[in-house]
Amino acid sequence: MPEQPPYLRIADVLRRRIADREWTPGDRLPSRAQIAQECGVGENVIRRAQELLISQGVLEGRAGSGTYVAEPRERVRVVRSAAREQPEGSPFRSDMRALGRQGGWESRTDAKVPAAGEIAERLGLAEGDLCVRTVYEFLADGRPVQLSTSWEPYDLTAGTIVVLPEGGPHAGAGVVNRMAEIGVTVSHAVEQPEPRHATAEEASLLGIQKGALVTHIRRTYYSDQGRPVETADIVVPVALCEIVYEVPINRQ
Repeated sequence: MPEQPPYLRIADVLRRRIADREWTPGDRLPSRAQIAQECGVGENVIRRAQELLISQGVLEGRAGSGTYVAEPRERVRVVRSAAREQPEGSPFRSDMRALGRQGGWESRTDAKVPAAGEIAERLGLAEGDLCVRTVYEFLADGRPVQLSTSWEPYDLTAGTIVVLPEGGPHAGAGVVNRMAEIGVTVSHAVEQPEPRHATAEEASLLGIQKGALVTHIRRTYYSDQGRPVETADIVVPVALCEIVYEVPINRQ
């Protein structure tokens, strides 16, 4: 078997020392130079090991202060289920209430944005066709825990009271309820989750380490006529959230 990279070995050593209570939550770790000398490796190896443990939520870096053992954090449960679409209210807010937290979001909408290649394909549009794009930052007790960018075909909602997802009398009602207001019945959604590393922008928005693990969900809602009515890229940080899928069982 190939030899384990040095930074992974050091990460295991640091993780074990934390598990053995040599350092406890809130403790500041010795300097990289000191740990490097103790372990017989270079400071760059220590840096990579610490960055890995920061991305996993074991350590946290504080600018100008050093590296600390992270305080245990309860991960937010994010439930994915079509059954959770409600006539009123938000499933995200319901999830947060169940955890004793306050859920909310901030958003920014741009109308008449040309659809790029992949988005056009997911929405069944020609490249360059216009969309309404909304960028979301979901918050738990005021802290960001999830990102989402949503696209809807502009020709579907143009001139209606639901053209802006977060504006008008049905602001924040969700795709299913908003589409129902213009006579479009959403029958199902398709989600494709996959793991990847956070980009620098995502990490900055979520308050996590660049390159930390996230789950990227590509979700598309379809009408009962088979037309895609919305597609979204949802980014969920692994260190902050756990994803749970509810699967309804139909009994004949």
